[in-house]
Amino acid sequence: MAVISPALRQALTGISGILVSPFDAEDRIQPDWLDPIIERAVNAEVDLLVVNGNTGEFYSLQASEAEQMMEAVVQKIDRRVPVINGVGRSVGEACSLARAAARAGVDAIMVHQPPDPFAAPRGVLEYVRRVADAADGLPLMLYLRNDAMGVENIVRLTEIPGVAGVKWATPAPMKLAQAMRAAAPDIVWVCGLAETWAPAMYAVGAQGFTSGLINIWPERSVEILRSLRASNYSEAMRLIGEVEEFEAIRAEELNGTNVSGVKAALQLLGNDCGPARPPAAWPLTASQQQRMEALLRRLDVI
Repeated sequence: MAVISPALRQALTGISGILVSPFDAEDRIQPDWLDPIIERAVNAEVDLLVVNGNTGEFYSLQASEAEQMMEAVVQKIDRRVPVINGVGRSVGEACSLARAAARAGVDAIMVHQPPDPFAAPRGVLEYVRRVADAADGLPLMLYLRNDAMGVENIVRLTEIPGVAGVKWATPAPMKLAQAMRAAAPDIVWVCGLAETWAPAMYAVGAQGFTSGLINIWPERSVEILRSLRASNYSEAMRLIGEVEEFEAIRAEELNGTNVSGVKAALQLLGNDCGPARPPAAWPLTASQQQRMEALLRRLDVI
């Protein structure tokens, strides 16, 4: 059974920074291009970093690329902050990457919710059980983007040995509250919808949030976290309001500009991490690009 250390548990209640996956002009991964992003995030005191998350375009990566990204990030961070590695797709691929994560020395794995259109709640339970077995003692964070399986099944997922917490990425804070009440008290519940939704989820008892903003402005994410921890919701909302346009651009085209917005912003910062792979939208439209540049100039980020 996985054992979660007090340090990792504390980190999970902070900011889970989701790193991008850089691609060069020949569509090859370039992990070294993450160096300035990682250094800014660590120096800003982002609590932990996640490789192979959705902002890392996990579903566009080949299995070998996902493993290479994970190994490179573990080496670059060098235990300065915890590292979580995302696993998913077929159960075989998820288990294989979980085993690789254990060998590479990550601190925990994040299990992407299976996107299979025929995923049954009890099938997802078996999927997570197999990944937990393959993880060789690593704690699991469940990444829940769809709550259609219902609170009862979500709670059953948290009861699988090795599951330490849930990144709740569905805009249903009241259902989150129900799940939290029904689950064991040691499960960590994290806002999986970034800074914008963090106040609402904090209000029902969640702690911490995921963030793609840390790739370009980790200091602002940390300011927001500190305001939430101090229960200063008005200040948190002011800080979030100033970056709301960033998240609005990312949410356009059925969320197809989610990663594109981050990578366009990185280019404007002079930290080009290449394009977003299809089926993401790339590049941003002229209007989106103009809005992004205007926002970053207004915030004095560029």
